[in-house]
Amino acid sequence: MEAVEKKRILVIEDEEHIADGIRLNLTIQGYEVAIAPDGIEGLEKWRSWNPDLIILDIMLPMIDGFSILKTIRQEDEKIPVLILSARGDTKDKVKGLRYGVDDYLAKPFDLDEFLLRVARLIKKKEWYEPPDSAGKGSHTLFDGETYSFGENHIDFVTFKATCAAGEIILTEQEVTLLRIFIANRGRPLSREMLLNAGWGYSRDTSTRTVDNFIVRFRKYFEPKPKKPIYFKSRRSVGYIFDYD
Repeated sequence: MEAVEKKRILVIEDEEHIADGIRLNLTIQGYEVAIAPDGIEGLEKWRSWNPDLIILDIMLPMIDGFSILKTIRQEDEKIPVLILSARGDTKDKVKGLRYGVDDYLAKPFDLDEFLLRVARLIKKKEWYEPPDSAGKGSHTLFDGETYSFGENHIDFVTFKATCAAGEIILTEQEVTLLRIFIANRGRPLSREMLLNAGWGYSRDTSTRTVDNFIVRFRKYFEPKPKKPIYFKSRRSVGYIFDYD
């Protein structure tokens, strides 16, 4: 039996006792963990080690966490990043979200909650990876800056889309969901899966949120929104994106 490759987690944290505690608990969960004690080493390890998740403090020597996050997002939109910081006020959380963080947890934190958030973010990364099944080419991973289907063209750099509705500017959340659909073309996705991958499931967020985004996508991209051919419903499942 082949050994399952461990998921890699990079922890960029300058407080040694916190970093060691995080490493211990993540290692117990079966992850491979690397520690970077400052911003410069953090960026170097991110580029050389190819982690599946980054856990990032804000207050770091050399380069602060927000600058690290901004640099990472200029080169990689997909790798999940969890900010773990003593600075837990709304202003910092909003700044983190604006720079592209996937999740934000304030110190001190509950260990069980932290581990659940880590597992969710690792799962989220898998949404951008091609499935193992050897199916038709529709299951290939989208990894470019633009994407076209039918009469529609999406530019993921400028967030602009050209479609039946004319030229529109997509929101960051619309772009996230579109990437998930494209990466999983031809594969039925449940509302719960989309909610978890796109937002991070919480009791405060309804699966109706996903339905509202699908209504928008049909209005943007479908020749006849009431008779969708791209963003189709799957009864008792959710939605599927596909085209011939």
